[in-house]
This record gives sequence, C-alpha cells and structure tokens, in this order.
Amino acid sequence: MIEEKIKALGIELPEPPTPAGSYIPAVKTGNLLFISGQIPMENGKVVYTGKVSDENIETAQKSARMCAINILAQIKRETGNFEKVSRIVKLSGFVNSTSEFTQHPKVINAASDLFFEIFGNKGKHARIAMGAGSLPLNSMTEIDAIVEVSE
Repeated sequence: MIEEKIKALGIELPEPPTPAGSYIPAVKTGNLLFISGQIPMENGKVVYTGKVSDENIETAQKSARMCAINILAQIKRETGNFEKVSRIVKLSGFVNSTSEFTQHPKVINAASDLFFEIFGNKGKHARIAMGAGSLPLNSMTEIDAIVEVSE
C-alpha cells in the first residue's frame, strides 16, 4: 500500500546514499530505527547547495523533499518493507541559511508534508527545524529521522 502511494506521487526511490563520514546510515535498536542525516544526494552528487535565504525558499523546499526521499530509501533498505513502519517519530531538520533567515520551518515542511502524505497518521511526527552556518558538502538541507518499526 505504501509502495503504491510512493509511486502514485511520481517518486522513484534512489539507491540509498552512502555515508560521507565515519558512521553508518542507520541503526536499529529495539523497535526504533535511527536514520542518519540525509542530504539532497542523487547519483552520488549533492543536487541542492548553498545558503538558503528568503529568495530561494522554493529551491530549499525541493532540497528538504529530496532529503525525505533519501530517508525513505534508507528505511526501505533497512526494513525491506514500508508496511513495517509503525510511525515516523521525529525529524530533525537543518537548513544551511543566511544569518537573517528565519523561515526554517517552512523549508522543512516539505519533508514533513511528504511523510504525512505517504504514511497518513503514522507520518505525523515531532520535529525540530533550525538554521546552520554550514552543512556537509555545502548542502542546502540535512534531515535525520527516528522511525518506529514492527518486527
């Protein structure tokens, strides 16, 4: 059912990005799956880079959405089946923004809205959205996730 929703939205899940540092992409402990921060990577390249300001919010939202898609790819790799997702528990969203920028929630909403659309009530989550002076590989956004899964 979730796979059909993803396809109906025109989303083709990429190969899950590999870590850019000394960590693993996901850790499962008990029934929680911790997805490491995902940046807007596609085919090994960062697609959306640079500082976010009031002038490029729509581009930053595309970046956040791509981070969410990469989170989905990591969930699929770890669980093999989206039906095992009991709940998206929490997202932490970081925006590579200018010091004057204050609309971080508006940027990260693109990721949150995608999870709501795909998972319905299971996609409703707690969240933080904050600015950062820089992000890895100059990406516009980075988002990590905590996901509750069933056995």
